[in-house]
Amino acid sequence: MENAIEYRGLFRAALDAADRAYAPYSKFRVGAALLLPDGSIVTGVNVENRSYGLTNCAERSAIYAAVSSGVREFTALAIATPDAEYPVSPCGACRQVISEFMAGSIPVIFGSSETDLVHTTVSKLFPFDALHELSDR
Repeated sequence: MENAIEYRGLFRAALDAADRAYAPYSKFRVGAALLLPDGSIVTGVNVENRSYGLTNCAERSAIYAAVSSGVREFTALAIATPDAEYPVSPCGACRQVISEFMAGSIPVIFGSSETDLVHTTVSKLFPFDALHELSDR
């Protein structure tokens, strides 16, 4: 993927964010970092709740924070799962929200460490995205 080196800093921001996750039940911290067109970064973390259905993922936390601030354009997304032994991709709910706010060409980087990363795009994560298919009509 082009600009892989450029996204290392974005992944580090996600990794740093993971340190602020609230994951007392799963012990599985996740951090997400959104790159905005102006170069700034919005981060999010997973926030668990003992009623597990009320837990919010890092990806959605970052997107919701950005949207709450009036931002709806994103350049890239990085997701860090430092407690995993391998790169863990976004869950289905996060993929749905990601596709709501990001074009299929947006780069997505996820991994468990800076040396174990997957570089992909929104459309590769969510290949049959009806929202974008319908908006093309």
